[in-house]
Amino acid sequence: MAAGKEIRGKIKSVENTKKITKAMEMVAASKMRKAQERMRSARPYAEKVRNITVRLSDANPEFTHPFLVEHDEATSAGFIVVTTDKGLCGGMNTNVLRAMTTKFRELDAQGVKVEAVAIGNKGFGFLNRVGAKVVAHSVHLGDTPHLDKLIGPVKVLLDAYQQGRLKAIYLCYTKFINTMKQEPMVEQLLPLNGKNMSQTAEEKKAYGWDYLYEPDAQTVIEELMVRYVEALVYQAVSENMASEQSARMVAMKAATDNAGNVINELKLIYNKTRQAAITKELSEIVAGAAAI
Repeated sequence: MAAGKEIRGKIKSVENTKKITKAMEMVAASKMRKAQERMRSARPYAEKVRNITVRLSDANPEFTHPFLVEHDEATSAGFIVVTTDKGLCGGMNTNVLRAMTTKFRELDAQGVKVEAVAIGNKGFGFLNRVGAKVVAHSVHLGDTPHLDKLIGPVKVLLDAYQQGRLKAIYLCYTKFINTMKQEPMVEQLLPLNGKNMSQTAEEKKAYGWDYLYEPDAQTVIEELMVRYVEALVYQAVSENMASEQSARMVAMKAATDNAGNVINELKLIYNKTRQAAITKELSEIVAGAAAI
């Protein structure tokens, strides 16, 4: 019964693994709900800031913010790469890093160099392995994103763009669609395109009043534009965290189900092995009795 003892050990080991994956699934489900609420609550703020910024920019056409100016002569591009700090969330990080690598190759073919800011430990490690130039990073954000931890690293790229050293800044993250689907995104953050800086007829009507500027219109627009870009980055991090918990919950559920299937298969093998051993012993007893 040496084989049977070994199989029993395997069954016990897989059962322990199943308990761990089931616990991680339940924890991820709890965190997922909180992350989704946080993500949805961040959207109205970004929309309000965007509408006010667009309205003020239209009311002052003589001033063009640097975030709206294209730098075609620049030879570098910036990337803000948002990934997770921990693993065990399926292919989520792999998908966004693959999309980012594809964009890297496109820019490299055009002779454009890349500077990156890593938000999350997985992206930071990947960028170091591929030899990309990492100008700043922020890791160990926890389960709740804090804007004060994001402003510093992101500001490095924003200042470089305002100085005209960067051709564009791209934002790479995983967009939350639903619990079962998360989509890797590589979006242009700067220069702000027409899609971002446009309003519908309802928005124009809702924000169509005149403003009193203090101290002046240019200062207000500059501050609002920075706040809007920061809100976009914060929203991307919130989306990524909601996607992380959803992907981890699905991955751990699949791992739990697979562990259950493995346990059933091992139990079947164990029963067959045990039955074969019993049959062999009975055969030996019957053969011995017949010989006597």
